[in-house]
Amino acid sequence: MGITADSEISDGKDREYPFTNQDFERIKKLIYQHAGISLSSSKQNMVYSRLARRVRANGLNSFKEYLSFLEKGSAEEWEAFTNALTTNLTAFFREQHHFPILEHHVEQRKNQKKIQLWCSASSTGEEPYSMAMAVIEAFNSMTPPVHILATDLDTNVLAKAQLGIYPLDRLEKIPKEKLRQFFLKGKGHHAGSARVRPELRNMITFRQLNLLDESWPIRGPFDAIFCRNVMIYFDKPTQYKILKKFAPLLAPDGLLFAGHSESFQHASDLFKLREKTVYELAHK
Repeated sequence: MGITADSEISDGKDREYPFTNQDFERIKKLIYQHAGISLSSSKQNMVYSRLARRVRANGLNSFKEYLSFLEKGSAEEWEAFTNALTTNLTAFFREQHHFPILEHHVEQRKNQKKIQLWCSASSTGEEPYSMAMAVIEAFNSMTPPVHILATDLDTNVLAKAQLGIYPLDRLEKIPKEKLRQFFLKGKGHHAGSARVRPELRNMITFRQLNLLDESWPIRGPFDAIFCRNVMIYFDKPTQYKILKKFAPLLAPDGLLFAGHSESFQHASDLFKLREKTVYELAHK
């Protein structure tokens, strides 16, 4: 889950709807309260272009009307509002150095009856499926004793992840032997795409989860938690709050994987750095 700036609309002259600084400040406050996302003022054009579609879809005439409608509490519109302001940037085996570490970590647990992993920002599924492939290789079995919980705030991307169908150009960086082992090539009207094998899908449970919710309906302990390239969109107090909730869900010798531009030094009472962007509990 992430946010990127769009290059469209550099000023307000061509805008379909009035969009004031007051509207933007309201949106900033609402998305922060609801999803913990901190929007900078440089994101104004992106916010306009994404949410203008929601104003139009609801048959409204202004952002002011739309935000009043949103605040009345329609669960469906809150979902659409949040989905509109999140862009899911991901890839198979992104931050490659993490996967050999994960393989070694689960290899050391081969005597466990069940190994539990959590991908806390699964996006369209590339990350949890990469985790599943790494685990299968560690066990040299298509049915290892591993369960992966994959969660995301955005319900649209979760639906795509569950399907597990990807255009072939998204798979270009995966070695050919891995492609043959883990994917089924589409035929007929599915030509040009591939689907992950059922064994991978069976290892993963996809669920909607807002990391900002007061309580999470999930149980540990997890042997590893992937929370990569998510924290950069939260301020430090929000990051700390989430990390504090991760700590009791992680096994005493579990690992927390972070993104390449993320640092959890401000939570040194909870986690300590083990190796590059991989953390362990500060107190086991």
